[in-house]
Amino acid sequence: MDIITQNMRFRQSLMKYAEKNGVEKASRKYNKSRSYIYFWLKRWDGSIESLAEKSKKPHSHPNQHTEEEIKMICNYRRRNPELGLTELWHRLRKKGYSRRPESLYRVMKKLGLLPSKPKPPKRQPKPYEQMTHPGERVQIDVKVVPRKCITDPEMKLYQYTAIDEYSRMRFLYGYEEQSTYSSADFAERVVKWFKRRGITVECIQTDNGFEFTNRFSPAKKDKPTLFESTLERLGVKHKLIRPYTPRHNGKVERSHREDHNKFYSCHSFYSCADLNAQLAARLGQTNNLPMRPLGWLSPIEFFKKFVQYH
Repeated sequence: MDIITQNMRFRQSLMKYAEKNGVEKASRKYNKSRSYIYFWLKRWDGSIESLAEKSKKPHSHPNQHTEEEIKMICNYRRRNPELGLTELWHRLRKKGYSRRPESLYRVMKKLGLLPSKPKPPKRQPKPYEQMTHPGERVQIDVKVVPRKCITDPEMKLYQYTAIDEYSRMRFLYGYEEQSTYSSADFAERVVKWFKRRGITVECIQTDNGFEFTNRFSPAKKDKPTLFESTLERLGVKHKLIRPYTPRHNGKVERSHREDHNKFYSCHSFYSCADLNAQLAARLGQTNNLPMRPLGWLSPIEFFKKFVQYH
C-alpha cells in the first residue's frame, strides 16, 4: 500500500498499546470502545497496511444478474451494436430475460456496453476584427454611478463612455437618467469630440439596452429610438452586439472596471455638473496613460503616431 493515512497510524499506536497494557486501559487512554479495539486487533497482523479501511461494498447481491444473463446481454449487444436500449430489452424479454429496463441499463453501463455519445463540435470563436484606423468603430456603454459616491440619496447618476477601438481614446459624460434621450445627446457629443481631433466616427457599437435600441421591445420592435435616429442623421452606422455577450463590447467594459476600481472608489459627487467636472479630469488621465496593447504608448501618443505616418 502506497498511502498511509493518519487514521492508520492512530490505530497502529492503539494496537501496540492494547497488546502491552490491555484492552481496558487502551479504551480509556484512546477514548475508543472495547468492541472497536477488538475489531482492529482481530484484523491486525503487525503491519500498518492491515489497519487500512476496506470497502464496505457487498461482494454479491441476491438479485444480481447471473452469468447466463450477462452472457446473453453481451452476445445480443455484439450482434446488434446500434440497437437501442428499449428494443434490446424487448428482444431479450422474448428470450426469457425478466429484468426491468433500468436494471439492463445499469449492467450495460457497468460492462461498458452502452453506445458512446458523439462529442459536440468544438465551438470556434469568430476571430476578432482588427480596426485599421481611428473612428472605424467606437464602443459605447453606460455605467451606473455607485450609490455610495452620490451625496444626495435620491439622486441617480450615469456615466456614458465611448472608446475608439483602434486608438483606445475615450470620451466620458455624465447624465441624470439612462434613456434614449441621454444616449442621443451623448452620440452627438461623441461625434463632435472626435471630429475636433480629426477623427470621423464611422460606426458606433452598443449592447441591446433599451436606451440604444428597441430590438427586444415587444411593442416597438420596428420603431427606431431617438438614439438610432440621431446616428442616422449624423451618418454613423449603428452595430449591435450579440445578446447576452458583453465581451463583444470588451474594451468599454474593461474601462468601466478600471473606473470602478480607481475612480469611483475614492470620489464623491453632489450633482451631475460635479460629476462631469471630475470626469473631465479623469478623461485627461486615462487618455494620457500608457497601455500595453498600444506598445506602451498612451492613446493620445498612439493617435499622433498614426497621423504622423498616414
